[in-house]
Amino acid sequence: MDRVEEHYTGKSFEAKFMQESLLKAMEITDIASGKIFVRYPGKMRWEYQKPEKQVIITDGFKLWIYRPEDNQVMTGSAPTFFSNGKGASFLSDIKLIREKFNIFMDNSQDDVFYKLKLKPIEETLDVTDIHLLVSKQSFTVLQIITYNSYGDENRIELINHQFNKKLDDSLFSFEIPPGADVMQLGD
Repeated sequence: MDRVEEHYTGKSFEAKFMQESLLKAMEITDIASGKIFVRYPGKMRWEYQKPEKQVIITDGFKLWIYRPEDNQVMTGSAPTFFSNGKGASFLSDIKLIREKFNIFMDNSQDDVFYKLKLKPIEETLDVTDIHLLVSKQSFTVLQIITYNSYGDENRIELINHQFNKKLDDSLFSFEIPPGADVMQLGD
């Protein structure tokens, strides 16, 4: 974990992502893809391209979710929305892993990946455990699988990482478009 922290702490990065979400009770699987931008500490931007355009932005304090096709904006508190590892929030401050989770190493033989299992120190319904696939060569997080108490699974694969790129502040803020339908997310 030390090398993963060293690799991510104080850095910015962007990557492409593929996301597969399984809602077990409804037997629904959603597949999405796009690009993620992350800047330490706490800033993230998820630009979904498929199946429909959507942007999730946080400056570490505020949260905006924008659906341009519906001209709809949802706003809320980033710490509430991203608490306990939800939304892969630890990518923007990797040291949160040690603060919020017990970390277990899967010792099965694998020459390419480290497999880490994260169990929340404080139990929640939203996150029961998170599995990370980390490159043994670069210490880059390549896959994040989040499970909740309902049996749902959210799998995010990150590819084409580009570290230490200058990411403009404007990526992590949002101006609500004129005429947009604005909804407040509950805390």
